[in-house]
Amino acid sequence: MGDPYILMLVALAALAILDLVVGVSNDAVNFLNSAIGSKAIPIKTIMIIASVGVFFGAATSSGMMEVARKGIFNPNMFMFEEIMYIFMAVMITDILLLDIFNSLGMPTSTTVSIVFELLGAAVAVALIKISASDTQTIADIWSYINDKKATEIILGIVISVVVAFSVGAIVQYFSRLIYSFNFEKRPVYINALFGGFAITAITYFIIIKGLKGTQFYGSIKDIIENNSIGIIAGSFAFWSALSYFLIKVLKSNILVVIIAIGTFSLAMAFAGNDLVNFIGVPIAALNSYDAWEASGLPANEFSMGILAKKVPSNILLLFVAGAIMVITLWRSKKARAVIETGINLSRQGDGQEKFKPNNVSRIVVRAAMFTNMGFNYLIPEKTQKFINSKFEKPVVKLPKDKTYELPAFDLVRAAVNLIMASILISIATSMKLPLSTTYVTFMVAMGTSLADRAWGRESAVYRVAGVLNVIGGWFLTAIIAFTAAGIVAYLISWDIVMIPVFLLLVIGMLVRTSLQYSKKEKEKKEQQFVERAELISINEVIEESSGHIGNVATRVNKLYSSVVNDLANHDLNKLRKTEKHVLKLNEEIEALKNGMFYFIKSLDDSSVKASKFYILILGYLQDVAQSISYISKATFNHVNNNHKNLKKSQLKDLKAIDNTLTDLLQNISDTFETKSFDNLINILDEKKELLNDVSKSIERQVDRIRTDETSAKNTTLYFSILLETQDLVSGLISLLDSYNEFYISTKSVNAI
Repeated sequence: MGDPYILMLVALAALAILDLVVGVSNDAVNFLNSAIGSKAIPIKTIMIIASVGVFFGAATSSGMMEVARKGIFNPNMFMFEEIMYIFMAVMITDILLLDIFNSLGMPTSTTVSIVFELLGAAVAVALIKISASDTQTIADIWSYINDKKATEIILGIVISVVVAFSVGAIVQYFSRLIYSFNFEKRPVYINALFGGFAITAITYFIIIKGLKGTQFYGSIKDIIENNSIGIIAGSFAFWSALSYFLIKVLKSNILVVIIAIGTFSLAMAFAGNDLVNFIGVPIAALNSYDAWEASGLPANEFSMGILAKKVPSNILLLFVAGAIMVITLWRSKKARAVIETGINLSRQGDGQEKFKPNNVSRIVVRAAMFTNMGFNYLIPEKTQKFINSKFEKPVVKLPKDKTYELPAFDLVRAAVNLIMASILISIATSMKLPLSTTYVTFMVAMGTSLADRAWGRESAVYRVAGVLNVIGGWFLTAIIAFTAAGIVAYLISWDIVMIPVFLLLVIGMLVRTSLQYSKKEKEKKEQQFVERAELISINEVIEESSGHIGNVATRVNKLYSSVVNDLANHDLNKLRKTEKHVLKLNEEIEALKNGMFYFIKSLDDSSVKASKFYILILGYLQDVAQSISYISKATFNHVNNNHKNLKKSQLKDLKAIDNTLTDLLQNISDTFETKSFDNLINILDEKKELLNDVSKSIERQVDRIRTDETSAKNTTLYFSILLETQDLVSGLISLLDSYNEFYISTKSVNAI
C-alpha cells in the first residue's frame, strides 16, 4: 500500500532539486542586481558573499515552512491521499511555470507561484470532494481553504509592491540630496553616519529578526524583545564608530562595505524567506507520510490534521538545499538573463532598451511630466536649483589608452537598494509572511531609479513599459499558477497514472527549453549598447562594419532563396518561419542604429570622420533588410490568401535571379568575413548581370500581360518581387561603393 507513496516522495525529492535550480535562476536577480549593476565588487567576490548568505539564510528558514503545511488550506479537511495529490500538482506546476519565465528572461515571484499553486490545487481537490458528497455544497469550499491566512498573504504581497516602490523612491531621493553624485567628496562624518544607519538596519533585521525562525531564538527571546531600543542605539553607535575608523584610518569606501554586507544580507533574507517555495512542499509531504505510516490507516481515511501542528525542520535538509542553491547560483546561464532585465530597467541614463513603449506607458509618462510641472510651479526657484545641483552627474574623463565601461548605476543607489529591500523582506520574514522577494527587490530598484532621475525623457516611456510588462507577468503568474495547479491536481485525482505522465512532461519541457535557450544564446550576437568611455579606432570601425555586412549578406542570401523556393512550393508554414527571421533581421539592424550614438561618441579623434561612413553603412543595410522584408511579406500574403501560384516561366525567371543573387551575396559574405577588400571591384562588376536579369524579367512579364497573363494578383506579386530585388541590389551596390571608397582612402592614409 505504501509503495506508490514512497515513489511519490522520491519524485517530490527530485522535483524539489529541479525547483531549487529553476527557482534560484529566477530569484538570483533579487540579491545580485545591485552589486553587479554598480560594479562595486568583482563578480567572483559578489558570488562568494552571496553564497555564504544563502547558507546562513537556509538555517533560518524553518519558521517559513509552516506556510506549505497550513498557510493556504486547512489540512484536517483532507486525507493523506488527497494531500499527496495536491503536493505533486504544486511541484509539477511550479517547475514548468518558473522555467518558462526564466527562458523569457523575466523575473517572476516564486512566492506568488507557490501560494497560488497551493490554492489552486487545494480548491480543485476540495471541489472533487464536495461534488462526491450528498451533504456539502459549493459554499462549503471555505471550510477547506484557510481563506483568512490566504487573504492576508495575498494582500501582503500586493501591498508590498506599493510600499517597496514608495519607500525606495523616498529614501533614495533624500540619500541623493545628502550625497549628490560626487559622493567621494562628502565629509567623513556623513559617510560614517550613513554606514552606521545602513549596517545597523541590516544587522538588526537580518541577524536578530532572522533568528526568530530558528530553534535558537527561545533562549535569547526575552533579551532581544525587552531591549530592542537599546540594541538598536548601541548598534548604531558601534557601527558608526567602526565606519569612521574604516574610512579615516583604512581609507575604505564605506559604500562598498555596505554593498558587500547588503548583498550578504539580501541573499540570506532570500534563502530564509524563499526556501519554503522550493522545499516546503516536499518536506510537508515527508511529514505527512511519516504520520500516515505510523497510523496504520488506509491512505484515503487518514485525516491530515497533524500538519496543523508545528514540526521542526530538518537542519540537514535545509543545508543540502542551500548547497544546491549555491551551485545553481554559480552555474545558471538563465539567471544572467533575468539579472540583465532588472539592471536594464534601472540603469542610469539611456541605452539600448529591451521593451517597446505602449499607450499605457505613454499616458503614465505624460501624467508624471504634468505632475512634475505642478511641483516646479510650487517650489521656489532657488530650492529647485539646489536640488538640481545634487542630481548633476559627473563627467568621466579618462586617458585615451584607458578602457572602462560605466556601471549601470552608482554606489549610493546600490546601497539604498540593498538596505531597503533587506529591511522590508526581513520584517515580513519575522512576521512569517511569505513576502515576494522578487516583487520587493524589483520595486525598490524601480523606485530608486525614478527618484534618481534615471528615467529621463529619452528613456522613461521604455522603462515604464518594461515595469508594466513585468508587473503584468506577475499577475499572469498568479492566474496561470492557480489554473494549471488545479487542472493537474484534478487529473492526478482522476487517475494516479497521470503522475508519471506529468513527470515525463516536466523532463521533456526542461530539456526542450534548455535546448531552445542554448540555441537562442548561440545565435544571439553579443553586442551591448552601453555608454562607454573606451575609444574606438578607425581599424575597429572597419572591423565592426565588415562584421555587420558579412552577417547581413549571409542571412539575406538564405532568406531570398527560401522565399523563392517556398513560393514555388506554395509552402505557407515555411514562408511564415521566413517572415519571423526577416523580422528578427530588421530588429537587429534597428538595434544597431539605436546604438549609433554611443558608437560615434566613442570614436577617437583620428576616427571621427569615419562616423559618416558608419552611418551610411547602417542606412544601406537597413535598405537591404527592408527590401527582403517587403518581398517576404508580399509573398506570404499572396500564399496566405490562397491566390494562384506563379507560372512556371515566372518561377524559372525568379530562380535564375536567385542563383545570380546567391553568387553575388556569397562573394560579398566571403569578402567581408576574410577581410579581402581588394576584391570589392570585382564584385561591383557582377552587378550588371544581375540587374540585366531583373530588367529582362520585367520585360517578359509585360509581354505576358499583353498575350496570355490572366491573373492580376500574380502580376502584382511578380512585379513587387522584381522591383524590390532591384532596390535590394541597388542598396548593396551603394554599400559596396561606399565601403570601397572608404577602404581606399584609409589605405592611402595608412601608407603615408
